[in-house]
Amino acid sequence: MKTQNLIQDLQLTITNWKQQQMTIAFVPTMGNLHAGHLELVKAAKKKADKVVVSIFVNPTQFSKDEDFENYPHTEQQDIEALITNNVDLLFLPLIKEIYHSQTKTIITVADISNLHCGQTRIGHFSGVATIVCKLLNIVHPDSIFFGEKDFQQLAVIRLMVRDLNISVNVESVAIIRESDGLAMSSRNSYLTIQQRLIAPKLYQTLCNARDKIMQQQSDFREIEEQQKQYLTTAGFKVDYFSICRVNDLLLANKNDKKLVILTAATLGKPRLIDNICITLES
Repeated sequence: MKTQNLIQDLQLTITNWKQQQMTIAFVPTMGNLHAGHLELVKAAKKKADKVVVSIFVNPTQFSKDEDFENYPHTEQQDIEALITNNVDLLFLPLIKEIYHSQTKTIITVADISNLHCGQTRIGHFSGVATIVCKLLNIVHPDSIFFGEKDFQQLAVIRLMVRDLNISVNVESVAIIRESDGLAMSSRNSYLTIQQRLIAPKLYQTLCNARDKIMQQQSDFREIEEQQKQYLTTAGFKVDYFSICRVNDLLLANKNDKKLVILTAATLGKPRLIDNICITLES
């Protein structure tokens, strides 16, 4: 596996591959890799001749009160995992390589960026859209891979790619879970032993809500409130629990058929997110 820190070096390698008619798949990450990230790599390898992974903890998607300075860095462990999974190239840039000291341009995807996570993480999705656009301009892949755990992020990126006419296929990979249902996340390492026992309740509430919807037991807003109360009683500080339409992430009603249940809640130090999709019969 090649490891490159400079845009110029990376692009020389990419150009060489493309001159040989090779296809490129790209997996952007912030490091601290777990099995979920490696599923993205495996999916990328099935899609293209060459796989590029980036590790870059993007400062512009963290607000002032978030954990940018303390975000876990496991570079050597990550490199070993990528080598084991036969990644072709690791892009490992410094912040100064990605952002000019007087950067003025920010990309914002209107409306959807202000929902759910965007209501409390002000500017987060602008940071995400900006860094993904920059990385796409640097790597010029044929396809880019994201996990479905960050469902709103995936929706934002799809819209950005559509609206800016970026020539790339946005591919998604299903959530990878621990044996008890907890969605894998780099931030799970922040959980204490006791909190780790409680954390799977987040996924349990999604399953409970799904079952109630499928059985038509109550209206959507009532289901949301029931699950919020369950999480609060379990020790979570609930940010949101929302039954939404898949296409625009606005709150769903009984006439909608393609749904996603989105939730975010803080448990101790980490803020955990999860989701589950449902398709109802017409």
